[in-house]
Amino acid sequence: MVKAVKHYRPPGKKKEGNAAKFVTRSQALKQLQINLPLFRKLCILKGVTPREPKKKFKGTHQTYYHVKDVAFLHHEPLLEIHREIRVHERKIKKAEAKKNLERAKRLREKTPKPKIDRIIRQRYPRFVDALGELDDCLSMVHLFAALPAAESKKIDIECVHKCRRLAHEWQAFISRTHKLRKAFVSVKGIYYQAEVEGQKITWLTPHSLQQVVSDDVDVITMLNFLQLYEPLLGFVNFRLYHSINLKYPPILDPRLEALAADLYALSRYANANVNAIPSVVNSEASQVAESEQGDAKPKRDDIEHEKSELRLAQLQHQLPTNEPGALMQLVEEAASEEEEDQDTRECKNLFKDLKFFLSREVPRESLLFVIPAFGGIVSWEGEGAPFQESDQSITHQVCFSYYLLGLGDLLYLMMSTHLAIGFNFKIVDRDAQGHKFLSREYVQPQWVFDSVNARIILPTVDYMVGRIPPPHLSPFIDYEEEGAYIPDYAKTIKQLQAAARKEVLPLPGVGKEDLEDPQNILVEGIMDRAEANQAAQRKQKMMMLEQQYHNDLKKELQGVTNGKMDSNVDKQLSTGEIQTREESTANAQQKDDADDMGTLMMSRKKRKLLEAMKMSNERKQAKNDLIKQRKKKIDEAHKKS
Repeated sequence: MVKAVKHYRPPGKKKEGNAAKFVTRSQALKQLQINLPLFRKLCILKGVTPREPKKKFKGTHQTYYHVKDVAFLHHEPLLEIHREIRVHERKIKKAEAKKNLERAKRLREKTPKPKIDRIIRQRYPRFVDALGELDDCLSMVHLFAALPAAESKKIDIECVHKCRRLAHEWQAFISRTHKLRKAFVSVKGIYYQAEVEGQKITWLTPHSLQQVVSDDVDVITMLNFLQLYEPLLGFVNFRLYHSINLKYPPILDPRLEALAADLYALSRYANANVNAIPSVVNSEASQVAESEQGDAKPKRDDIEHEKSELRLAQLQHQLPTNEPGALMQLVEEAASEEEEDQDTRECKNLFKDLKFFLSREVPRESLLFVIPAFGGIVSWEGEGAPFQESDQSITHQVCFSYYLLGLGDLLYLMMSTHLAIGFNFKIVDRDAQGHKFLSREYVQPQWVFDSVNARIILPTVDYMVGRIPPPHLSPFIDYEEEGAYIPDYAKTIKQLQAAARKEVLPLPGVGKEDLEDPQNILVEGIMDRAEANQAAQRKQKMMMLEQQYHNDLKKELQGVTNGKMDSNVDKQLSTGEIQTREESTANAQQKDDADDMGTLMMSRKKRKLLEAMKMSNERKQAKNDLIKQRKKKIDEAHKKS
C-alpha cells in the first residue's frame, strides 16, 4: 500500500487562509515604507481599523490588518504628500544649518499642506452619512474649543479659535431651527441631543472650568482626529446654513465678537437674514448698484407686477411649476411652517413669550444655547446684552447655579473658579441677591434643563433660590421600560405632563397597553382559573357540610350518640381537606409539567435565550431592589435628622 505524501509548499509560493488575508502591523509598515506615527495618522483619516482573524498565525500579541486595507492605503495620494513634506523639512533643516534664514523662512511658508476634502467625499458620499457620524466630531471640536493653547502639547491658538467658531456656528443653527431635543448636566460635562434630518446627534461639551491637559493623554492622536473633524464640521455647517438661506461663513458683529458673545452674535445674524436669499458680496457690488440706480424705479414696478401676478395665480389655483426663485419668497414662511414636525413645533413654543435674565455667576454659554432653542428670549449681565436687569418684562431670572452635581470630586475643581454648582451645598461669589423684582421668578438653572427634558413648564417652587432642587433625571433613560426603576420625581413629572395634556392616567400597575398584551391576557386567564378552582373547592365543602348535616339528622332520629357523630364529622372534614389539598397540588404539578414540556420542546438556541432573558430580568430586579434599599436608608436618615 502506497503511503500518501504530505503536501509541501515550497518557499515563495502563494499563501493560503488567514496568512493570505491578513498582515501584521510591522509587515504593513514595511510594505508602505512609512513610520508608525504616519501609519496611525493615515488609518485615522481613511477609517482603517485593525481586524481580528479567527486564527492569529503570528501570535496573539500582534495587531492585524486586512490586506485590502493596506493596499487601500498604498494608493492614497496623502502618502505622496507626506513624503514631499518630509523632503521639504529636510531642506528647511539644511538651510537653517547653513544659517540661510531667508531661504528657511521662504521654504517654511511654501510647505505643502494635505487636503482632506477628497477623503471626506469618499467616506461620506451622502449628507445623511456625515450627520450619522457627527457625534464624536462634535464632542472633539467642543473639547478643543475649551482647551488652553500650549506649545508643549502642540495645541495652536488658531486651532482653538477655529474649533470655537465651528462649535458656535453649529449651536447657532440648532438654536435657530429649534432642533435641540434633550440636555443633561453630568459630572463629565453637558450632554446635548439634536435631531437633524431624521438623524439623532448626541455630543458632550465640557464645563466652563479651567482645563488642564495631563501627560497621560495622547494629544497627537487627538489632533489627528481633529484634522479630519474640522473640515467635516465645516462642510456640514455650510450645507445646513445654505438649507435655511444663510450665507456661510456668517458675518459677525465685531463689537459682540470682542465681548466673547459669539453665540449671541450668530443668533442675531441668523434671525436677521433667515428670510434672505444668500448672495455673493464682492468689491464690484457698489459699482453695479451705482450704475443701476437710474433704472431702479422700473425694476421696482416690474417686481410689484410679478407679485400681483403671483397672487392672482394663487387665487386661481394656476401657480406655474417653473416660476423663478425670487417669487417664492412670498410663500417661504408658509412652506417652512408646513415642513416643521410635531417635535419642532413643541420645542419652539415651550418658552414662548418668556424672557430670561442670567446672573453673572450662571454658566452663560449653555443657557444662551438652550433657552433660544426652545423659543425663549435671553439676556445676561454685562456689555452687549440685549436688555438690562431692570427690564420689567423679564419673567424669569436665573441665578445661583445649583446643578445636580453634588460630588466630592467636583467640589475640589470648583473651589478655585467661584462657579456656583451644587446639590447639598452652594458656592457663590456674592452673599445675596440685591434688588428683587416681584414681577419675575428667581429660579436655578436646573429648572431650565428639567423643563426642557419634560417638555412642560415645571412649577418653580422646588427650584427657588436657596432650596435644594429635586434630582436631575437623565432624559436618556427610558423609565417606562419593563422592570426599570422609576424614581419618585419621574412619577411626579409624568403626572404634571398628563395634567398639562389633560390626560387621565391609568391606575398604578395598569397601563394602556395591558389589554392588548397577550402576556397580560394569559396572566388574567391563569388568575381566573385559580379563582374558579377556589370557588369549586368552597362549593364542595358546602355540599359536604350539607350532606353531613342531613346524615346527622338521620342518625339523631335513629338514636346515635353525639361522640360518634363528632368523630364521624371530623373524619369526613379531614378527608375533604386532604382531597382539596391533593387537587391543588395536582394543579400546580400539572402547571409545572406544562412549563417543563414547553421548555423541552424548545430548541437549544431558544432555551439558552430564555435562560439569558431570565438571568437579565433577575439582574434588573436585583439592581432595582438595591436602589430601593439605598433610598429607604436615605429616607430614614433624613427622618432621624
